[in-house]
Amino acid sequence: MAVAEFNDANFQAAVLDDPGAVLVDVWASWCGPCRLMAPLMDWAASTYAGRLSVGKLESDPNPLSRDGQNVKGLPTLILFRGGSEVARHEGAMAKPQLQAFLDAHL
Repeated sequence: MAVAEFNDANFQAAVLDDPGAVLVDVWASWCGPCRLMAPLMDWAASTYAGRLSVGKLESDPNPLSRDGQNVKGLPTLILFRGGSEVARHEGAMAKPQLQAFLDAHL
């Protein structure tokens, strides 16, 4: 399963209107820790395929979605279920922490 690209134009339909679980990685190209998280999003998309949709939201060109979700630091991972936030983590994490984060909320 591929990692989706979320933006201001599709955020409502792709994330908030999705009845399932959606992990959103809010990132920026200038953010070093964000770049470290990118391979983990591919891992999560394949490992949790069928249970979780995974997508990235680039912070700077998408201020409506970023600010609408009250993102203050990068990277920020937000897990939604049925359009509602169920969990949030700010800052980079290693694969074991990401797995524990997802397993706790799926």
